[in-house]
Amino acid sequence: MLFLPAQQELDCISDSGRILGKIKFDGAKDEYSFYSEDQSIALTDAEKSSIAERLASLISGQSSIAMQDED
Repeated sequence: MLFLPAQQELDCISDSGRILGKIKFDGAKDEYSFYSEDQSIALTDAEKSSIAERLASLISGQSSIAMQDED
């Protein structure tokens, strides 16, 4: 699974290239969360695990979401 930064979010992309959803930081709540705009997408156990690992990494500070300049 790939995690690509886009506008202070991470696109979660499956091995087949399908966008599964995004990981977003909510500054008001001071938390990261995963959401999918397409509720019909069913995640595999491996995809759920990868997303959970990335969320844990973000929460612990081991990784971060690259911020982009909006030029």
